Amino acid sequence: MPAITLSQVVQDGPEDGVQPPLLIAHGLFGSARNWGAISKRLSAERSVVAVDMRNHGDSPRGDHDYRNMAEDLAATVERSGTAMDVLGHSMGGKAAMMLALTRPDLVNRLIVADIAPVAYDHSHTAHIEAMRSLDLSGIERRSEADARLAQTLPDAGLRAFFLQSLDLRDGPRWKLDLDRLEAGMPASVGWPDVEGRFDGPALFLAGGASTYLTAGHHDAVRSYFPNATFQTLDGAGHWLHAEQPRPFVDAVARFLSD
Repeated sequence: MPAITLSQVVQDGPEDGVQPPLLIAHGLFGSARNWGAISKRLSAERSVVAVDMRNHGDSPRGDHDYRNMAEDLAATVERSGTAMDVLGHSMGGKAAMMLALTRPDLVNRLIVADIAPVAYDHSHTAHIEAMRSLDLSGIERRSEADARLAQTLPDAGLRAFFLQSLDLRDGPRWKLDLDRLEAGMPASVGWPDVEGRFDGPALFLAGGASTYLTAGHHDAVRSYFPNATFQTLDGAGHWLHAEQPRPFVDAVARFLSD
């Protein structure tokens, strides 16, 4: 199956184009728009291309697994006409790792935010059920959706994050394919049997309060990425780019400029 064409949000950098462009892949239930502020800050030195991953936002729908997601990213890089630096968070981080392992010719430098190349034992199916069960009839404001979603999802931070994918202009409707994301949940929390390694520079950023990427994962990371370096952002959880945006941007920019 040919790779699908991902929807993009492009932040143009300097006209001289000295630095290679940066490709950003968001995490589960996210979108390119979530990365708008980060993209703008990082575009001081380069152009930044943030994409809606398949089954998210305005991108097409399809089987939800990392090989397909990596092919989508590969097609995006190939259309740009040049290898890119690649940044991925959570699910997007796994897709970025898969891209680097299967198409290392397309990746200059790799940044992975708070995820490891391992299978996890949790599931986000309950969150899908909460979104699916939300009664969208008559909703005109996000605050109304938030009040209804609070009946099944008490975490205000998660509600705010999920509701960024609620389209009120042409809806109300979810800009997420909840059925495909549910069917692909085992693949999303897992890690495929993949051979290969990426010998280029790789930075693995962890949230200090997160358990997704810990010292216990470093051996697994180095088995695929022997030149990996690790950095922890204190005071941040899994959504480290949103919780500590300035230290996150500083760490990424410093790595890309080395």
